[in-house]
Amino acid sequence: MSSANDNPSPTQDRFADRMMTSVRALGPLCVGIDPHYGKIPKIFGPEGPGAISIWGKAIVAQCQGRVAMVKPQAGLFERWGAAGVAALESVCQAAHKAGLIVMLDAKRGDIGSTAVGYAEAYMRPNADAYCDAITVNPYMGLDTLEPFIDAAERYDKGVAVLARTSNPGSADFQARDLEGAPLYMRVAEALAPLSKRLQGKNTHWSGLMLVAGATGPEEARALRAATPDCPFLVPGYGAQGAGASEAVAGFVTEDDMLMGGLVNASRSATMPQAAQEAATAKDWDVAIATAIAEAQADLIGAVRVG
Repeated sequence: MSSANDNPSPTQDRFADRMMTSVRALGPLCVGIDPHYGKIPKIFGPEGPGAISIWGKAIVAQCQGRVAMVKPQAGLFERWGAAGVAALESVCQAAHKAGLIVMLDAKRGDIGSTAVGYAEAYMRPNADAYCDAITVNPYMGLDTLEPFIDAAERYDKGVAVLARTSNPGSADFQARDLEGAPLYMRVAEALAPLSKRLQGKNTHWSGLMLVAGATGPEEARALRAATPDCPFLVPGYGAQGAGASEAVAGFVTEDDMLMGGLVNASRSATMPQAAQEAATAKDWDVAIATAIAEAQADLIGAVRVG
């Protein structure tokens, strides 16, 4: 449970400020740490929680000082049970020691009392799998989001809400008409007033984010019009087929660059063919560093104005 000692100091930077400062300095790349079964190179050891812990921390080391955020995928760690959760905790802790912003991709969503447990498990300052932000599912209603937004207010964290995702089946429900607009737009409209609660001190941007897939650039533009202060977490870039210009379609011009959120790259950044075929740790390091640099350059080129 939280206590008075969990509350941030009045001078602590808010999540939106930290995130946007990092994006402006390093570009909008977010590296997803997704330990897919059967895809971890043998140089990290036998398939299992030990290997994914070593691999995840090696990804963190390659991201340190290079990218704005990392995003471990909880489900791919949880498949290994308690040992997998311990591996997730070790990766989150390593990422924080490396000075990285950490978003946990957990897509939690449940009734209020259960959501409090999820929020406290990952968002309180002394959590074992401590994260700076978490992804949540809004489709049980706004009351299920309140515990996450409340925790984000108290601890200066971020919350990324699913709106228009990049998977092919997203249209099954998200694009359905609801009184004249698609469901994902109704979600955005309901969230827009809440964004002020997580607004940064030094920016108009909020720590309340929307997941807006790169595979729907026109939809991203519509979401931006409805939620001008909500940064986007953009999946679908890279391995899912969307390019850099599509990924930043919902960004807006601020000074000399397009701003508006973070673009996730998982398999394309962490599992390029050269890394999968690496015979040594040094070869793997070079392959991952190259993949991250290429994605970063691609996205920075897309957000550069003029």
